[in-house]
Amino acid sequence: MGDETLYQPLTRQDRVTVVIYRTGIVITTILINLCAYFTGWPERLPAAISSETAVNVFIIAIYCSTALSVFFIHLYVSKFHRGLKKLFYIALAALALMAYLGDGSPAVALRDNSITFLLLLPLSGCLGFITAKEAFCFRLAEGYLLAFLMPFFLLALSVQKAEHDAVSFGLFVMAALMVFFTLRKAFMPLHYDIGDKSAYQ
Repeated sequence: MGDETLYQPLTRQDRVTVVIYRTGIVITTILINLCAYFTGWPERLPAAISSETAVNVFIIAIYCSTALSVFFIHLYVSKFHRGLKKLFYIALAALALMAYLGDGSPAVALRDNSITFLLLLPLSGCLGFITAKEAFCFRLAEGYLLAFLMPFFLLALSVQKAEHDAVSFGLFVMAALMVFFTLRKAFMPLHYDIGDKSAYQ
């Protein structure tokens, strides 16, 4: 469990890394909510932005925001962090494969073959690890739900072309949970994420 005790004064590096980690979570939440919004009301997508371009920008952006959290998360057990970073590298390889299959456009690969959604599983694994870690450490139960729903949603999309309303509902649920999760996490005192440095392995 996470420890809310202030064991030592925070250094500048401590503060910066925690802020970057939480910024990654906030940006990811904003992106998922934008995706849910425009999926529910596609007519509100600016005419100057094609759907393919929007999807590609979203994919790159969520990879970048996830990277902020993956590389700046504070974990007592270093092998967990190494494992998380390796999973992210696998996610990057999957992104490269999506781009290859879509002739340079991951959006095209996702549009043309629903099985391609499975290539997003490593990324959802990274996000799920982060939300589950916070759920375990700080009793943010919605983090466990997100860790389960994100890969389940991708698996459902990969099996067959889901109905638009079902996709919109699934994204709405995840977006709402991410907002709740982020509001509870982002305003915690910074030292909660650092804990007892002497316990780091």
